[in-house]
Parts: sequence; C-alpha cells; structure tokens
Amino acid sequence: MNKNKTNRYMPFIMAICVVLGIIIGTFFSNHFAGNRLNVINSGSNRLNNLLHLIDDQYVDAVNIDSLVDKAIPQILAELDPHSVYISAKDAAAATDDLKGSFSGVGIEFVIRQDTIHVQNVIQNGPAEKAGLLAGDKIVAVDGKPFVGKIVTNQEAMHRLKGPKDTKVKIGVIRYGSKKVQTFTVTRGEIPTKSVTAAYMLDDNTGYIRIKNFGENTYPEMLIALAKLSQQGFKNLCIDLRDNSGGYLTAAVNMANEFLPEKKLILYTQGRKSPRQDYMSDGKGSYKKIPMVVLINEGSASSAEIFAGAMQDNDRATIIGRRSFGKGLVQQQIEFPDHSLIRLTIARYYTPSGRCIQKPYTLGDSDDYEQDLLTRYEHGEFFSQDSIKHTGPAYHTGIGRVVYGGGGITPDIFVPEDTLGMTSYFKEASMSGLILQFAFTYTDDNRPKLNNFKEMMELADYLDKQNLVEQFVDYADKRGLKRRNLLIRKSHKLLDRVLDSRIIYNMLDEQAWTEYINQDDPVIRKTLEVFNNHAAFPKKPAAPAKAAKATKAASKVVKKK
Repeated sequence: MNKNKTNRYMPFIMAICVVLGIIIGTFFSNHFAGNRLNVINSGSNRLNNLLHLIDDQYVDAVNIDSLVDKAIPQILAELDPHSVYISAKDAAAATDDLKGSFSGVGIEFVIRQDTIHVQNVIQNGPAEKAGLLAGDKIVAVDGKPFVGKIVTNQEAMHRLKGPKDTKVKIGVIRYGSKKVQTFTVTRGEIPTKSVTAAYMLDDNTGYIRIKNFGENTYPEMLIALAKLSQQGFKNLCIDLRDNSGGYLTAAVNMANEFLPEKKLILYTQGRKSPRQDYMSDGKGSYKKIPMVVLINEGSASSAEIFAGAMQDNDRATIIGRRSFGKGLVQQQIEFPDHSLIRLTIARYYTPSGRCIQKPYTLGDSDDYEQDLLTRYEHGEFFSQDSIKHTGPAYHTGIGRVVYGGGGITPDIFVPEDTLGMTSYFKEASMSGLILQFAFTYTDDNRPKLNNFKEMMELADYLDKQNLVEQFVDYADKRGLKRRNLLIRKSHKLLDRVLDSRIIYNMLDEQAWTEYINQDDPVIRKTLEVFNNHAAFPKKPAAPAKAAKATKAASKVVKKK
C-alpha cells in the first residue's frame, strides 16, 4: 500500500524538483555569471528587434555585421573613454604588442612613396635567415605587385603576418640594383620586447627602459637586472616615460620585486567587483636598492600603478612630469566572431587610497582627449606651479602629501626641454621631413654606415657629416623654406634628432636610447639624486606652527 502511494506521488515530486532546479539555476546564473554576457531584456531585445526589422524590411540591402560594428562603439562611447570595441580583423594587432610575440616574417619597415622599405631585419628572425637586408624595397608579395596606393600599414601587416611555418614569397629591389629578387620566407614567432634598453648610466647606476607592460615584461626586467648586476650596479633608474601601460599583473609583479613583505601595491574596486588587494610577498631580490622612477604625461595605466606603488610606499623618488591619469580597469571579453570589447569594470587605487583617474564626462570624450593639449597650453609642461590637482590630498607611509584625481605628480619636477625649439623645427618634425630625410640618408649611405657597430663610433662619424645643412637643402626642395636665423637657433636640436634617427635605423632601440639620454635633463637630475644619496624619500619636516610651539614649550620648561 505504501509502495503504491509512493508511485502515485512520484510524478508530483519530480515536477517540484524540476521547478526548484530551474529557480535555483536561474538565481545562481543571475548572481554568479562571472564574465558571461547576460541578456538585458529591456535594452537588448529592442536592439535585436531593430536589427531584425532593418534586415527584413529596410528599402535597401544592409550588411548587418557592418552595422553592428559601427553601432557597438557608439554605445560604448556613452560610457567612459576607455571602454572600447575592437573588430575581429583588428583584434590580433591590438594584442600583439602585449602578448610577447606574434607570427610573422621579422622585419621593421616604413612606407615611403607608396613602397615598403625594410628599416631593420630582426636578428635570427625568418627574414634574416631567408636573406633579406635592411634597405631592401618590397615590391611584390606572393607573386603579386605590392606598390602604389594599396600599400598601407594595415595591408602590409595583413600580407606579411600569418600562421607560424607558412611561407610567403617576397620580391625586393636591393640597393644599387634594378632587378627584382624573390625570397621565400617561412613565418615564425617574432618576439616583441617590453624592455627596450638596459645599460649603465655611470659606474654605479643601472638604467632600464620599459615601453609597455606585456606578458613578458616581468621576466624581461629580471634578465635586465641580472645583466646590470654583472656590471655592479648600486642604483637603479626605471624609465616609464611614454609607457602607455598594459597588463596589471605585470606591474604588480614588478612592484613586488622592490617592496618588503605585506606592503599594499594597489587595490581595485567596482560596482560589481568587490575590493581586491594586491600585496607584496617580500620575496623580491631588490628591496633595498636606491631607485628612481621616470614618468611623463605619456605614462599611463600600469605605468602609473608601478609609480604610485613606489611613491606611496616611499620606496623610490619619482622624477619627471605629471602622468596621464588612467585609473580604470578594463576586462577583455571576446565575442564568438573573435571581436573584442574592453569594458571598464573597476577603478584601481594606489596604496594611500587615491584614484588617479582624471575627470571625464560620460559620453563626452572631446575634453578628455584634449587634456594633454590643455595641460600644455596652461604651462604645466614647463612649470610645476601650473599643475592643477582635482582630487583630495592623501599621505604616503611617512606622511608626504600626494594627490589623486589626475595622474601621478612626480616628487621632482623637470620641465620639458625647449632649448632650440623654433617654428622651423616644429614644422620639420610635424611634416615628417626629419624622419624621411633620416631614412633616405641611411638608405643612400648604408654600405658606409654598416662599418659602425657601436653607438658612439657611429655618433662621432655622423657629427662630421654636416647633416643639418644636408637636411635643410632636402627640406627646402620639398616645401619647407630655409629660415637661417631659426635654423641657427635650432641647429643643435636638429643635429641631435637627425643623428638619433639614423642611429636607430642602423643599430637598434637601445642604441637610440643611449644616444638621446646623453644630454637628457631628466637623466641629469636622476644622477644628481643618486650622487646626493637622496633616492629614498625623506619624512617631511614638521609644520612651521608645530615647530614654533615645540620651541616655545621648550623655553617654558627651561624657565621652570
């Protein structure tokens, strides 16, 4: 009898279990969906209906995919300036610099007069192994001509990059010849370096330049530190100028290398992202070395995370100009077609509690994009007194005042160097004529320049070549009129820039960095700080009133 009752109620029990399962599943799906893209009924249904209506009833045929590609950026533009959409065809290029490598042929090139000129061939890369040389002009790819208006950076990347171990035939015209030579290149993994220079500034000071924060930045930095250790460095300068950021974890790992145990590096927090603290573990090998960090208005995101951690923990002296001011954390989400959105999900805060994100208005990016120009016009690049802090004051571990609401303000301000800056030099730079001349000179003199393997040797040779006069003639023939008074005023600056670009063309980025650092006022200030043993920030002096009160109290005690 009991068995029959159980059988009778079993369907009812099963139905209840199914309903409960649906309810519980829906609850957990809504509350713990993580990175999944959930449907927002009120908005997305209207968008879907609109697209269906257009596809079904619009007067002309419409490419819906193309329409969506144009609509998504407009939607994200109504949010913050750093939430962006990246189409499927641009996704690979957008992540290559941070991945640490990409699959390609291994050349650096520039486009001159609708033709690809090979600027550098990566050492031991596929192109070098196949026989390509710097200075070659690429005129064909896979048997098809590749010259003229079709030649763009995007199209060149599309044709030369490709899956590893695939082959591409490249037709080139070599210096001194009119004959097209064809080379078959087997594509391979091409490393993309974050650490672009590591050398000794003087007998005691090591220097590392980091251009972004990618997957391999931390191990590259450790290799650079090991190299400097072999040369006996006692002080360290980390140059983050014009470093636009990248992966947060790379900055955290770097900061950990220099901080003692249980120091806050940063924390992140957002509406749907609970606070997450990033702490040092004390296992770094360089916790006590005197250190300076260089920043400027081009230093952003992860570069600011590192600089802020060093500043708020009183670990290093920050030198340069106020940084960009990006304090938003993006999460990258991939769609089925491999397009991406980078959606802001949180803000990050430095150890003192400040958010260094500069102000912005939702849906209005114009003022935000013009911020650096506004700073320049207000004189901030030239005078520390012109810096306008929009956020409240905070305090570092030893009580130094720091500010949020718009970048990292350096401990030591160094204005932009304007010596020799004239309207002639500005026009020469903005028109691209300096870069064009430097490449043309390099190309025409490559056999001679190949004899110089060291930066100083090449620089000494170039100093004797009267490059400024050669450039002035070159520019005059291309529309930039000779202005002798301004040229004399800018002569040293022109000579320095021309030399540096030719050195870059013939050697590498480290050689270029070493050359421009020779007379860099920020580097001079850095060495001055180390020579004065002032790299570790000092506790601020007691306020004047407090000092007077202490002195007065001392006198009263003595009278008693």
